[in-house]
Amino acid sequence: MARVCQLTGKRPITGNKVSHSNIKTKRRFLPNLQTKRFFLAEEDKWVTVKVSSEAIRTINKNGLYSVVKEMRAAGVKI
Repeated sequence: MARVCQLTGKRPITGNKVSHSNIKTKRRFLPNLQTKRFFLAEEDKWVTVKVSSEAIRTINKNGLYSVVKEMRAAGVKI
């Protein structure tokens, strides 16, 4: 399973690891992804999504049902 947030689309990015002697080597910055279950009351079922911590805050702010509608309109299968 890819390290991609289903809601925001966050992916790993690349950058440099910088040592004490200022030697730069490539590294990856991974998004803070959580596999989370939410109860979708309108459909009376549990929904499991792989989301970043930012997406969890978005769900808390906007409501789960409106976020799920947006995701389904974008073509994500839930």
